[in-house]
Amino acid sequence: MREFFYIHRSDRRVIIALLCVIIVVLAVIMLTGGEQTAATSSAADSTSRKDYMMSRYGEHSLYGEHNRYGERNRRYDDRPIDDGTPARQVRLFPFDPNTADSTQLLQLGLQRWQVRNIYRYRRAGGIYRRPQDFARLYGLTAGQYRQLEPYIRISADYQPASNLYPSSNNPKLPPPRKGDSLRYPVKIEAGQHVVLNTADTAQLRRVPGIGVYFANEIVNHGRFLGGYVSVDQLDEIPDFPQESKQYFVVSNPNPRRLNINRLTLNELKRHPYINYYQAKTIVDYRRLHGRIESLQQLSLSKDFPPEAIRRLEPYVEY
Repeated sequence: MREFFYIHRSDRRVIIALLCVIIVVLAVIMLTGGEQTAATSSAADSTSRKDYMMSRYGEHSLYGEHNRYGERNRRYDDRPIDDGTPARQVRLFPFDPNTADSTQLLQLGLQRWQVRNIYRYRRAGGIYRRPQDFARLYGLTAGQYRQLEPYIRISADYQPASNLYPSSNNPKLPPPRKGDSLRYPVKIEAGQHVVLNTADTAQLRRVPGIGVYFANEIVNHGRFLGGYVSVDQLDEIPDFPQESKQYFVVSNPNPRRLNINRLTLNELKRHPYINYYQAKTIVDYRRLHGRIESLQQLSLSKDFPPEAIRRLEPYVEY
């Protein structure tokens, strides 16, 4: 019986080797089978999530996340997705950007992120005093602004309070005290004038409607321009009182001139009437065509319309 169960040494080695091979094969099967099962489970979960999103929000839900209200979160812009749904209809109507709510602003064709910017601006204390102030809204194109401008209505409540009392002769203002001419300068009368390029702030404050703020603005704007050549240039100062222009004159204007054939791009764009693109156009023209003899040579450029050339002409030399 003992001889029947006896296994030769060489046979035992073969059996042990076979057992080792079987164990290795089983281990490989268990490992690969587990990964395949996890991958299959993950794919099933992903498929079920896609099916759920498509059934609830439609096919476009696969290309963006949704908030708790089922609205798609557009991370970068509000470009509409061509999913077959009708586009938002734009309706134009008079509005005040200081008081219009989000529903009205969206109906006007503004994007949601632009409406949020308007709310942030107003929450920070910003006020739209003129329709032109609304043009500074980030992302608003020139075409959109031209379309909205006729419908902008700024309430008088948002105008500067100083407009209520344009002159110290208004009976609602306290009369100046004796010896207090520095604080309340005596205003000039109708028919009298102040020379715009030579007057200092003390003289400018004698003009009805002109106080410390506008006196400083007149001097600073004239310095940036290089001198006034027309009283109408005062309109370039924000909220400048129109009734005060009749008291100013420009006598023998001699503005500081820019040599556009010598100045660099950075030097040119420091002037209020020359922006970066106009300065670049001047520099590029000099490089390609040589010396400039007249601003009319730049009239073929879209950056130099006739109005820009007419306004800049008194301030350049060749």
